[in-house]
Amino acid sequence: MKSPAPSVKPPAQGWPRRTLAIALTLALGGAGGYAFLLLEMPLPWMMGAMCVTITAALAGAPLRAPGRLRDVLIAVIGLMVGSAFTPEILAQASQWLPSITAILLYSTVMIIGLGWLLRRFGRYDPATAFCSAAPGGFTEMVLLGGSMGGDERVISLMHSVRIVITVVTIPFWFRFFHDYVPAGTAAFGRINDMSATGAAMLAASAIVGYGLARLARLPLPALVGPMAVSALAHAVGLSDARPPGELVALAQVVIGANVGCRFLGTRLREIASVVRTAAIMAFLMIAAAVLLAALLHALTGLSFEALILAFAPGGVAEMNVITVALHIDPAFVATHHLVRLGFLLVLAPVALRLFGSRRWTGANPTPSNRKPGSGEDD
Repeated sequence: MKSPAPSVKPPAQGWPRRTLAIALTLALGGAGGYAFLLLEMPLPWMMGAMCVTITAALAGAPLRAPGRLRDVLIAVIGLMVGSAFTPEILAQASQWLPSITAILLYSTVMIIGLGWLLRRFGRYDPATAFCSAAPGGFTEMVLLGGSMGGDERVISLMHSVRIVITVVTIPFWFRFFHDYVPAGTAAFGRINDMSATGAAMLAASAIVGYGLARLARLPLPALVGPMAVSALAHAVGLSDARPPGELVALAQVVIGANVGCRFLGTRLREIASVVRTAAIMAFLMIAAAVLLAALLHALTGLSFEALILAFAPGGVAEMNVITVALHIDPAFVATHHLVRLGFLLVLAPVALRLFGSRRWTGANPTPSNRKPGSGEDD
């Protein structure tokens, strides 16, 4: 199967043009988020920003992903999730072992089963197939697949479509089948209500956490580091501060816009077959997640809603935004997604070595070093 033809790489831009492109991206994202808010759509700020910027990216608008701003605001989500790790929540952690074990099995079945199907019927090369089949780890799988001779563009598209479908499907699922309505950013409090001590504690948690995560070379340092330090501070009672609603809404807009920018440089006619395959895989992953959540709920009594969010094949940052917006046990969901991400980084190379025999197919698409948009951490 041939790889989609890469688009012509745009010329390098100076900082004024980059700044204008980022400003346009954020303006479109904010307008989309506000429109979705007025329409009372689920998770309006992120979904509105995502839908509008995807449309603009596919139409060829000069957008640019605000990557550095994303890192700053992902730290806000990390701080918010960390604030859920109260002593009462941690006392329940021993009950999570069955679901953590299940998510490892789920990840194994998805990456090996779907990877085999991509090899057998999609005729993708081994690295492209198994790295595309991972239910998480956008940037990690793109880098890993490329280093092993896979097609980075195909892997990037597969994961982009998976994230978009998951982020669109899950909020609507909760809205129409579980009567969940996000409480809005007002539920997080206003910036004017935050004390100087609370603001200082949050800022220190973000800075120290990010620095430590970078030193330890952890995946997603902007999310994992601040979340870990915030969780520690809340678990031992040093702080009860949470990021204000305005920052949470801005984080949703920026994360949604970044997802949309992943489709920069793509043309629907060129990528139709890849998008179709990715969409089928995404719905299979979501269906498997829902079935597994129902089974675990029946066996363990764990929250069905929290289990769906924990197993959903969305990006770590995006799923944490949804979890925070729906107020569904952020500590539980974040723990499961981070465990899965770490496991996938080990599992993908193992699956490739064990099941990636080239004798299954003679196809081996020519790798492309360019991927659409700016791939962000999953």
